[in-house]
Amino acid sequence: MSHLKREDPCIATLIEKERIRIEETLDMIAAENHAPPSVMEVLGSILNTKTIEGYPGKRFHAGCEHVDEIEDIAVQRAKELFGAEYVNVQPHSGTSANLAVYFSVLDVGDSVLSMGLPHGGHLSHGHRASITSKCFEFTHYGVDPKTERLDYDRIRDLAYKVKPKMIVAGASSYPRLIDYEKIAVIAREVNAYCLADMAHLAGLVAGKVIPSPVPCCDFVTFTTYKTLMGGRGGVILAREEFGQRLNAAVFPGCQGTSAVNLIAAKGLIFKLAMEPRFIEIQKKTVENAKILAQSLNAQGYRIVSGGTDNHQVLIDLTSKKLNGAMAETALESAGIVLNRNVIPSDVRTPGSVSGLRLGSAGLTTRGMGHSEMITIAGMIDRVLSQSDDPTVLNKTNHQVKKLCRRYPVYA
Repeated sequence: MSHLKREDPCIATLIEKERIRIEETLDMIAAENHAPPSVMEVLGSILNTKTIEGYPGKRFHAGCEHVDEIEDIAVQRAKELFGAEYVNVQPHSGTSANLAVYFSVLDVGDSVLSMGLPHGGHLSHGHRASITSKCFEFTHYGVDPKTERLDYDRIRDLAYKVKPKMIVAGASSYPRLIDYEKIAVIAREVNAYCLADMAHLAGLVAGKVIPSPVPCCDFVTFTTYKTLMGGRGGVILAREEFGQRLNAAVFPGCQGTSAVNLIAAKGLIFKLAMEPRFIEIQKKTVENAKILAQSLNAQGYRIVSGGTDNHQVLIDLTSKKLNGAMAETALESAGIVLNRNVIPSDVRTPGSVSGLRLGSAGLTTRGMGHSEMITIAGMIDRVLSQSDDPTVLNKTNHQVKKLCRRYPVYA
């Protein structure tokens, strides 16, 4: 970063501080991961400066022969990796991908059935704060209050009552497997489209650790920077019959020029995701999450839904002295970075909430395993049990840094 250090030392210094923070803390935010150095090289490459509108062979600017090939490669690799008929790699984000799917087959005011945010859904699934709720009529399904798992009979009842034009299967904080086939069957019963949002799960699906929604759903969207370990960005998979409508919905419908560096990074991570090392990381990611959940449960923490089937663990702090916001702050001061999260039947306000969401992906990418998960669970318990003791927080922070030095992100 010699040019940056010379021309803007302020930004250069902050980037270096962020690098140090990443290296010296445990990133347990479920929506984050550590991208390989090769992906970082692509993101910072000359591709940043190229403007493209349209699709390969049909651009609105000249000089696109090389970026056309890059996009074609990314699309073909995604098709191979996920077994999809159609792929669009242009969406800037998962929300952009969802918007494009909505507008490709829905009219403003159409009814959509999706998982509610308090039960694990995402803002782009029709939350009142999202533009999606201004465009379409969303009805939300949730989890069974006793099992805290999806109630597919209830989803079917709601579908027959609401008669949605689309059903969304997907979540941002649901630690259990989603039965995409069941939801797709319900969608067909009521003559609705089925969209699977696997933003959090794309890496696990690519690694064949959990079932894929591609064979049974009309549309699948995901991001490339969570379990998939790539750069930022969104992707759409679909049946070929929807291809033209989706292309138009992405460009010019929801976006202008595409970010070529993001598209190239997507193509790279699709290649890396086919390698044995990636598949092994995905397997260990789920194993580590299970060990983490078991270890925390053994120390007296109630785990939402009783466990996990993916990379996420949700802790219920209702019976504890700390709310989610307080717990998040205490843990961050000790070098453990995660996020407060609403949980089903939450009795606290949105600003404080009763849950914590933990992710195992970033830890696993660093090379950590079962013994480290047990150690980290102990650190979490110590901090939450003695959050008002600065000595405990400082000692834990020292232990976290020592552990992180054994597993550097970018050695």
